[in-house]
Amino acid sequence: MKKLLIANRGEIVIRVIRTARDMGIKTVAVYSKADENAPHVREADEAFCIGPTPPPKSYLNIDNIMEALEKSGADAVHPGYGFLSENRDFAHAVVQRGVAFVGPSVETLDDIESKCYCRKICHDLNIPVVPGTLDIVKDADEIRKVFQEYGPPLLLKLDKGGGGKGIQVIASEEDIEQVLISSSSMGQMAFGSSDCYVEKGLKNARHIEVQFLGDHYGNYITLGERECSIQRRYQKIIEESPSPVVTPEERHQLQTWTCQLAAKMKYQNAGTIEFLRSEEGNFYFMEVNARIQVEHPVTELITGMDIVQCQLDIASGKRLDIAQEDVQFDGHAIEARIYAEDPVTFLPHPGTISKLRFPIIRKVKSRFEHALEEGMNVSPYYDPMLAKVVAWGSTRERAIKRLNKRLGDFKVEGTKTSIPLARMILNSDHFVQGNFNTESLEEIMEQYEFNYEENIYQKL
Repeated sequence: MKKLLIANRGEIVIRVIRTARDMGIKTVAVYSKADENAPHVREADEAFCIGPTPPPKSYLNIDNIMEALEKSGADAVHPGYGFLSENRDFAHAVVQRGVAFVGPSVETLDDIESKCYCRKICHDLNIPVVPGTLDIVKDADEIRKVFQEYGPPLLLKLDKGGGGKGIQVIASEEDIEQVLISSSSMGQMAFGSSDCYVEKGLKNARHIEVQFLGDHYGNYITLGERECSIQRRYQKIIEESPSPVVTPEERHQLQTWTCQLAAKMKYQNAGTIEFLRSEEGNFYFMEVNARIQVEHPVTELITGMDIVQCQLDIASGKRLDIAQEDVQFDGHAIEARIYAEDPVTFLPHPGTISKLRFPIIRKVKSRFEHALEEGMNVSPYYDPMLAKVVAWGSTRERAIKRLNKRLGDFKVEGTKTSIPLARMILNSDHFVQGNFNTESLEEIMEQYEFNYEENIYQKL
């Protein structure tokens, strides 16, 4: 691998460039007209415009990206996360040109694009899945039968898609028709598929995911679990590793299931298996993420491994050079995603960044990943995530304190951000005690009020 095109934008591009540069690999950025002067464009060795601002005309335009790929002469493509990162047609277009795709094979992407396919594999391997349908639901009558069997709430989910998009709650039989129409329409528009399936809604569940790596020679390892339960609208806000509730025995079981599933799928490269942990402590497979995750830095901080380097090595045909017994965990790491949005309503808040003050990252293992600069425009066309602030500590308590300090140092003017929300969560009793689940944020917020003048949450 000599030249890598990164088919994405923002902080993940800069993150991949950092590792590629250390490996002696030249980098190529792509950009929409809105991102012509963006930091990720300047950071790369070369850059090519791929179209107008709207994603369908640029970052989701396979033909335009392929044109840039041919002009650049790159011999590998890293898709980052989001956009086309799990798109089978994009991966196929890349490998058709004799270029390495940094991710699973086209065949694997084709298979696991369907969450029902993955649920069926788990069922065959005796890995528990969230109760519900193993197949796509055909109509509202089929959903009614499931509703009558399990009762409310049910979750209607898109079979193809991700990022929490399209998930809708069915609280009563009267909701079924409208929810099915809504989800199907959203799926068709966002992912080109209206197929849906149904899961029983697990109350007070925790979202636990396992990072894994697989090479082309049948070798698989896991890099521990991440706790991702602090969410709003099925979108993650705070992630940490290890989880405060997973025991060593449970960790071993999750690792075993993950490697079994990855081997069955013949998965190559980096991926994540997501599980739900019920209130009773039972684990259920939820889905596969066939790409690098936003929250990968917390895993890197506690393992000392560079997951992007592993991705590039595997895509180059190298074997994993580490066995499971050699994976060591050190301390605790927590990440806060910072969004350009109202910290109370969670509504996106585009605008122009007038002033910035970055957190001070000291020698202790911490990370600040971003693509920000004063004067840049936060576009309404793209995901509102601005940056990731990550802190490590020898204990969870120390990691929380360090992250809180870093967030206190981080100032953004010109747009509202979720910094006050993240700090409020870190200070809450729920989080400090590790006593939370995917539904806890609303309960936490009820204990605070937001002071718009001072831009902080204050405890009631």
